Amino acid sequence: MKKVILCMIAIIVFGFANAQETKFGLKGGGNISNFLGDVNGFKSRVGFNVGVFVEIKLLKNFSIQPEILYSQQGAKLKYAGNFYDGNNYQYYKTKLMYNLGYINVPIMFKYYAIEKLAIEAGPQIGFLVSANGKTKVNGLNTDISIKDFYKTIDFGLNLGAVYDFTKNISVGARYNLGLSNIIKTEAEESDKVHNGVFSLSLGYKF
Repeated sequence: MKKVILCMIAIIVFGFANAQETKFGLKGGGNISNFLGDVNGFKSRVGFNVGVFVEIKLLKNFSIQPEILYSQQGAKLKYAGNFYDGNNYQYYKTKLMYNLGYINVPIMFKYYAIEKLAIEAGPQIGFLVSANGKTKVNGLNTDISIKDFYKTIDFGLNLGAVYDFTKNISVGARYNLGLSNIIKTEAEESDKVHNGVFSLSLGYKF
């Protein structure tokens, strides 16, 4: 992990050292996230992302864009049925919400295919800062911390596109494919769970 972080820092330093132009900015928007991998029945949940970025232009059509974002992620699960409580059968309608909060640090490599449209791709490291579970059974809500069940570091790959409406305002679409198993487990044969997040965001460059 230290090597990955050092490599990302080196890319940023290289970008600043060779920059033709540097612009700082703010961005924010919505997420549609889910769990991928050895899981079934999970549905997407809606969250948000917000943070800062710096676009470092190296060539006319190529730039590097490091970012620091807070991102709401996770998934939800619904099921219902009759369960035997020891005396008789009871009908239960259950909804589980997995709310994960990450500080994500992507480094995006942007290529401007045309003047205002950029295609982007790059790695991302995420730091888990919160993990809460919300259970709703027949209308009764219960909140619990589930952070001990999740790893604190997540690695992923981003693919997306950005369109600059003006020199200051842009809109972007991005998909983050999680590459790490986010569940803490000691058994190699245990189920693997990954993050999957589609994001839409609005950016403002200063």
